[in-house]
Formats: sequence, structure tokens, C-alpha cells
Amino acid sequence: MVSKISLQEAAEKADTIMLETMSSVRPTLNWVHDGSTASGCGDYTIDSKQTGAVTRRVAVMTVVSEARRGSLLGVVERHWKKQGYEITSVDSDKEFPAVDARTVEDFRMSVSVGDKGQFFFDVVTPCFIETEVAQPKTKANGTPFEGADVPYPSVHSDFWSANTPIPSPSP
Repeated sequence: MVSKISLQEAAEKADTIMLETMSSVRPTLNWVHDGSTASGCGDYTIDSKQTGAVTRRVAVMTVVSEARRGSLLGVVERHWKKQGYEITSVDSDKEFPAVDARTVEDFRMSVSVGDKGQFFFDVVTPCFIETEVAQPKTKANGTPFEGADVPYPSVHSDFWSANTPIPSPSP
């Protein structure tokens, strides 16, 4: 299914999903925007107009210890469920775990652990009428960096970087 709204409007909705997700994490994570990409949707057209999709990405610059990675994934998964999003997969791989979800409008989200434990968030829009897409307007709270590649996490957090697991709540 392809919507008649513009790709810019879809990108703004993806930005809202991303910002709400990042804002749900406490203590706050230090994060930066990663590359935003647009892609076509094959031969789909609406009123003779081409369609496309956009991907918004965020890289977490806070060092999240191995002991706290599962907790962060759980915080995000619970937030997405609370928003009414469907959890479509949970990868419990020890080194590179991930959680995927989608909205009823078919925006698809992912949080995954990459190399050196760095967290990455993606939001991919469904297909919309292809238009120019501006860079995200949301303000990242991370330290600006030079170059095209996001560096590895380097920001210490007393909570997220701690090497002890978060204790389970008492019954």
C-alpha cells in the first residue's frame, strides 16, 4: 500500500518516532544523527508520481556496557509496545542483539547493537509520493563530529556504562 502524503511528511513522522523513542530512555543517552537515505519503491506510482521511502538513523555515543545492553533494549521494546507498535522480531544474539517493530501505518523501527557495543536506531517509512526530503529537524544531544562516519561511542554514563547488571525488581 502506498500513501498519498509526501515523502517529506513521512520523514517528519519518522523523526517524531525517533525523538519519542530516544526521549523514553532514562537516564538520557548521548546520540547523533547518522546518515539519512532515500530509496525507490519499485514501479509503484500514485497519480503518475514516483514513490519512495526514507530511512532515518541515530547512533548512540554513550558507552553502554555489556551488562546494561539488555536493559536498554528492554526499555525501548517496552516503549514501543506502550505506543501500540507491533514487535516484529527480537534477536537475542549475545554479541549483536536487536529488536524490530512497526506502526499500524507500516513505519518500521529497529534498535540494534553493533561493533564495540554501539547502539543504532533506524526508522524506515513505507512508500510515499517522492519529494525532496530535508535533513532531520530534531536536535541531537551528542557531540558533533567531523567526517561521514559516526565514531564509536566515547561518552561515559554512570548508569549506562556501569559493568553491573540492573537488579530485577522484588516481587
